[in-house]
Parts: sequence; structure tokens; C-alpha cells
Amino acid sequence: MFRCSCWRSRNARLASAIAGVEFVRGEHDGGVAIAAWPMHSDQPSNAALVADVLKTEIVVREWKDRAGVVKASLIESVVRRFMASEEGCWIKETAEKLGAAVREAKEAGGVSRIELDSFIAHVIR
Repeated sequence: MFRCSCWRSRNARLASAIAGVEFVRGEHDGGVAIAAWPMHSDQPSNAALVADVLKTEIVVREWKDRAGVVKASLIESVVRRFMASEEGCWIKETAEKLGAAVREAKEAGGVSRIELDSFIAHVIR
């Protein structure tokens, strides 16, 4: 059985969410892998973005299956995918790299900080 050493870190954690944009933003800032099941509004598109484009989550339940109950066996299988597979280890590492890039962008001299400072300077002139 595959064992992913990247989850042994004291700081390793897995967030579960219904894929709300603020939650997703916060977890990416922290470099956290996400198990998500979208329930309404913008959550299906958030889940698709994070799973298919950013590749930092596993979708627990697809939007088309939203009327059904999320069973314990499904949650268990997703956690096993994260904790005991190369895919889960890769997602965790990808989330950590994304988190580092987000934090760097927000620091002084980072691209997000430069853009924010430029916008504020434009607004207050």
C-alpha cells in the first residue's frame, strides 16, 4: 500500500468544504489541500476551478449528484485518496506550492501588493 510521507508533517492538514469562495481563498493562502462538495450558488464553478485548473482538491460529490446523501463510505474513499495515494500526495504538494506563491504575491514587493498599492495611489490622487 502506498504511504505518502508528505502528510506526516505536523502542519499537514486536509480541509473539507462546501467550496465557498472565501473558504477556498483562505485555504489556498495556507497551502491546504481541499476535499469539497459543492451545494449551491457559485460553489460548483469554484469546485471545478480548484479541482480541474488549480489541482488542489478532490471533489467529494459532483454537482449533478447534489440531491443525494454523502455517505460515510464516500468520505472514507476521498480521505484514502488523499492520505494513501500518489495523487493525494501530489495534490498536497501542489497546494503547498500554490500557498507559497499566494503568500509571496501579498508580501511587500509581491505582484498583488504592487497592484494594490498602484490602485490606491490612483484612487487617492
